[in-house]
Amino acid sequence: MTKAYGATAADRPLEEMTITRRAPGANDVAIAIDYCGVCHSDLHTVRGEWGGTLFPCVPGHEIVGRVTAVGADVSAFKEGDVVGVGCMVDSCQHCSPCEQGLEQFCENGMTPTYNGDCEEAPGHTLGGYSQDIVVSDKFVLKITHPTEQLAAVAPLLCAGITTYSPLRHWKAGPGKKVGIVGIGGLGHVAVKLAKAMGAHVVAFTTSESKREDALKLGADEVVVSRNPGEMSAHAGSFDFILDTVAAPHKLDDYTGLLTLDGTLTLVGLPDSPHPSPNIGYLIMGRRSIAGSLIGGIPETQEMLDFCAEHGITADIEMIRADGIDEAYERMKRSDVKYRFVIDIATMDA
Repeated sequence: MTKAYGATAADRPLEEMTITRRAPGANDVAIAIDYCGVCHSDLHTVRGEWGGTLFPCVPGHEIVGRVTAVGADVSAFKEGDVVGVGCMVDSCQHCSPCEQGLEQFCENGMTPTYNGDCEEAPGHTLGGYSQDIVVSDKFVLKITHPTEQLAAVAPLLCAGITTYSPLRHWKAGPGKKVGIVGIGGLGHVAVKLAKAMGAHVVAFTTSESKREDALKLGADEVVVSRNPGEMSAHAGSFDFILDTVAAPHKLDDYTGLLTLDGTLTLVGLPDSPHPSPNIGYLIMGRRSIAGSLIGGIPETQEMLDFCAEHGITADIEMIRADGIDEAYERMKRSDVKYRFVIDIATMDA
């Protein structure tokens, strides 16, 4: 039995509850959770905005903690190790994507850290807004950041890999001009990552007030997208643009900025469709619009190691467990710089 915070219905506030975790099996790792990041998808799921929410719902897929026990067949982890758990806790392990380390695209359906089917009570997975979790060793990640940075590492398990994977896949690096659209929970990490990869980084924001912040995060240039002159000055010049905005907007504003063979990749999932793009922009420059979903376990480990090497963490605000509902309301108002993280120790308060 372990303490957790979750909701019993879409119209109910999150409340303290007691949940049951399985005893560790031969290939399992038991983890005492120290910190759990708060993702916007947590809010969407708890409030039933995407449909299909299974209640009681305990969100949380940005988990950092310490190993308390390992199964008999686990060799990669030991008691006391600092580890992380991201957006997945299982997959079939035998389809083509799984064999390539792309478990997020499992042909038989990966199991999300919360709101996914499982054999344990209550019949679906319960996430990291809790004191403990038990996870297959194949889905546990090693964390090597200094102890004082661990809370700020938690959002990397979602925001970090969501942005790292497309930046790596489309080869952001020296000699490449990379745009980051949206300077929020995802975008602020993306700017740091793209800069560390060696790219020339341009941050796009709708708000003049974020210009200075974006430069501090590492952007070489900042464009206020509401300013036509600033936008047109970059026409046809980007090798790659990563769009992190999860609200409908005109993709044409960005496809027109791509160079020959440039790509605009979307990682934000809006609750209604974007306006239909102008296909002429794509045809005339052999440009592409693509999408990307988190990353597989090998790539997530690569991302964590890269971030540790380059001193990259998320910019966070720590909250108490009983402050999650207030944090959700602030998230809806974009009143956070740039990610909330729950101090799980406050569940004992």
